[in-house]
Amino acid sequence: MSAKMKPGYFFLASAFTILLLSLCAGKRIHKTVRTFEDIKREIADYSSIAEAIIDLAVHGKAQNRSYDRLALFVDTIGNRLSGSRNLDQAIMYMYNALQKDGFDNVHLEPVKVPHWERGEEFAIMLEPRNQSISILGLGSSVGTPAKGITAEVLVVTSFTELHRRALEARGKIVVYNQPYVSYGETVKYRSFGAVEAAKVGAVASLIRSVASFSIYSPHTGWQVYQADVPKIPTACIAVEDAEMMARMASRGTKIVITLKMGAKTYPDADSFNTVAEIIGRKYPEQVVLVSGHLDSWDVGQGAMDDGSGAFVSWEALSIIKDLGLSPKRTLRLVLWTGEEQGGVGSSQYYQLHKVNISNFDLVMEMDSGTFMPLGLQFTGTDKARAIMKEVMMLLQPINITNLYEHGGGTDISYWIEAGVPGASLFDDIQKYFWFHHSQGDTMTVQDPTLMNLCAAVWTVVSYVIADMEEMLPR
Repeated sequence: MSAKMKPGYFFLASAFTILLLSLCAGKRIHKTVRTFEDIKREIADYSSIAEAIIDLAVHGKAQNRSYDRLALFVDTIGNRLSGSRNLDQAIMYMYNALQKDGFDNVHLEPVKVPHWERGEEFAIMLEPRNQSISILGLGSSVGTPAKGITAEVLVVTSFTELHRRALEARGKIVVYNQPYVSYGETVKYRSFGAVEAAKVGAVASLIRSVASFSIYSPHTGWQVYQADVPKIPTACIAVEDAEMMARMASRGTKIVITLKMGAKTYPDADSFNTVAEIIGRKYPEQVVLVSGHLDSWDVGQGAMDDGSGAFVSWEALSIIKDLGLSPKRTLRLVLWTGEEQGGVGSSQYYQLHKVNISNFDLVMEMDSGTFMPLGLQFTGTDKARAIMKEVMMLLQPINITNLYEHGGGTDISYWIEAGVPGASLFDDIQKYFWFHHSQGDTMTVQDPTLMNLCAAVWTVVSYVIADMEEMLPR
C-alpha cells in the first residue's frame, strides 16, 4: 500500500467493492464482446514474432536442424514397424532427446499395438518363363504353407471384373492390375483385395502397388480380412510386373506362379505414444497439439512417412523454446505409435484424453511428407476458418498463406469428428506416392530447405493459436 493512501480512502474503496458485488449478485457479468476486427488486430500484432520464427527456421541457427536430426535418427534406428525392437528403440531415443531438449512433462503413454512380421518371402513365375517377381507382403497377411503355393494366375483390373469371372478364379492366384486413379480411390484394392479374391475361391492375391510412379518398386501397406471369409496370403507387386502379366493374359498366355510367404501375426505388443510439452503460462489446461507418427513400415527408412512429420513437429517446439517464447496455453507434441495399422496409438490416446475435449483448442498432424509447403488444410467452423486465414497471412514473408479445406489425418480424425478444429500441412505431394511404403522411403527423399519451410509454417501457426487470448470457436 502506498504511504500516501489514507485509511479513509481504503474504507471507501472496500465499501464500493462490496456494494458492486451485491448489485451484481445473481447476475452474469458480460465480457466485452470482441469483434472480428479486434481479432484481426490481435493476430496482426504477432507479425514480428512470426518473422523471428521464420528467420530462425529458414536462415538462422535452426536452419537444417530438423533434417540433420532426422538423418541421425533414421541412420541410427532404421525403419520402425509396429511391435518391432526398432520401434521400441526409436521411442526411447525420442524420449531421451526430448528430455535433453528441456521440454516440460516429457513422458510415455502406454498402448497396445499389432505385431506382425513378414518373414521370408518370394515369388517366381514358372510359366510362360522363369522370372523372379518382386513382392512385399501386406500387413496382417497370413503366410503360405511351408512349401508355398503354386497356381495359375487370373489377372483382373477391378472387383467388378473379378466377380464377373468368379468361376475362373477358383484355385487360382488373383493378380489385380487396377489403374492408379488416386491413393484414396485405388487403395481399396490393397485393403480388400484378399477378401474379395477369397470370396470367389482364390488361393492367394497379388496386388499392383498403389503408386503413381514405379521403378520396379513394390509398395506395402495394411490390409484387412473379413471374419466370415477364408484368409489367403496377399502381397503387393511392382507396377511393371502387374502390367507384364496383364499383357500376357490378354494374349491368352497361361501364367503360373509359386508364392512363398513366412508372414506371422503375434499377440499385440506393448508400445507408447511419446509426449512433450511447453506448458502454457495463462491457460495451462488448454492444449494446441502438434503431431506426427514415429512408427513406419519395415522397408526403407521411414524418413518421409512419417519421420519428417514427427521431426518437424518436434522442431516447432524447439524453435519456440529457442526464442524464449511462452504461449498462453500448452503446446503439446505427440509422436504417435501404431499409425500404419490404422491409427491404433492415436485411438487409444483419444479414449484416454477425450474427457478433456473442451480444452483441446486445435489438433495438428503432419503426415504427407515435407515437400514444398503450399499452405494449410483446415477443418472447423466458418468463424474458426476466418481466424485461421488471418493467421496464415503472418507467413507472407515466405509466401505460404493459402488455407485449404479438409484438414485432418488418421491420428487426429477422432478429435475432428468430435468437433475439435483440425489442421494438416498442405504440401506438393506429386512425388509422395513414388516412395510411400517402399524401399525408396529414405533420407534421399528429404530436402533440408523444404523441411525448414515446413517448420516455419508449423511453428507460426501452432504458436499463434496457442498464444491468442481466446480459443478457436467451435
